[in-house]
Amino acid sequence: MTGSALIGWLVGLAVVPPLLISMISLYPVRRYARQLGLIANPGGHSTHTNVTPLGGGIGIWLGIMLPMAAGTLIVCELDFGLHRLLGLPESVTGFFAGVRLRLLQLWGLLGAGTVLFVLGLWDDRRGAPVLLRLGVEFGVAAFVVYVMGFGLTAFIGAPALTNLLSVVWIVAVINSFNMLDNMDGLSGGVAAIIAASMAAVMLTTPGIGGSLPQLFVAGLLLSVCGSLLGFLWHNRPPAKLFMGDGGSYLVGFLIAVSMLMATFASAPRPHAVLAPICAMAIPMYDMGTVLWIRIREGRSIFVGDRSHFSHRLVELGLSRTQAVLTIHLVTATCGLASLLLVHVTVLQAIAVLGIVGCMLLLVVILESTGWRKQSNE
Repeated sequence: MTGSALIGWLVGLAVVPPLLISMISLYPVRRYARQLGLIANPGGHSTHTNVTPLGGGIGIWLGIMLPMAAGTLIVCELDFGLHRLLGLPESVTGFFAGVRLRLLQLWGLLGAGTVLFVLGLWDDRRGAPVLLRLGVEFGVAAFVVYVMGFGLTAFIGAPALTNLLSVVWIVAVINSFNMLDNMDGLSGGVAAIIAASMAAVMLTTPGIGGSLPQLFVAGLLLSVCGSLLGFLWHNRPPAKLFMGDGGSYLVGFLIAVSMLMATFASAPRPHAVLAPICAMAIPMYDMGTVLWIRIREGRSIFVGDRSHFSHRLVELGLSRTQAVLTIHLVTATCGLASLLLVHVTVLQAIAVLGIVGCMLLLVVILESTGWRKQSNE
């Protein structure tokens, strides 16, 4: 089997089952959301005008967990011959032994993600204290970095520093997706684009051995992407269902850790290590500017408001749908730039990063028009 056929099998097995499970399972969640206590009421800093279910994270979690459980049974050959019924070729089953060696890591990550998912569901239902949420997030991040051994290297020979940065990175990414979840299709769409972009980077970047692409990390990212696509069927404008904190915590965690699991040690271009930062440019821009606005205005950084990137685009005259599509487009551009970084020389990488920087600067200039209008009112 050719490499392209192998990647085709990986994409099909990793994307389609999560998509279908997530999409189908969310119909009963929508129906029984009120009984579950997962309801978002209009008002406050929210922009929606109707009572809307909050349990999108349940479908996303099921879309990731159920295929992973089935895949584990298949890899361990405990599926009563299902892998033969699926017609999996030897070039696919030949990876089973290697996958079995990483199952403990996989389920450790999924278990940690489930802790955050449950925390988010509790927050959706009853509202968890800020310090408790941050404490659990830092605790889970520290477990992944210090116990499981996943951390940033970035060619820096200072483990104490890189481990600390890894913990901060995980918590920052989790909260960036949580803060981005403020309009129909926004956070889920951005997360799906980033997951797909980074999966493409992994499929074109050799692992430590230098011969095969990073199939394990790519498969996890594609599973997240597929589950998000199933959720977006219900979250497209006008949304019938919101992701909620349960979904955003889980998605942010898995994307953050996947980027830490990625290795660029064997990449032909060392600057490929900047690909995750490039892919995450928009969520980080949104979080950074929102925190800056709240601090500048003397408000709590933990209290939600309408100062997000999407809200600011609406204030410039875009409709909410146009604002979401604009952010999707900019995110996709950053995702394509992250893919290019793996394949270009240092000078070309500088040009690619310069394009991303100019695009973000253009956004700032456009937004400054709205800021001047507000200051003159």
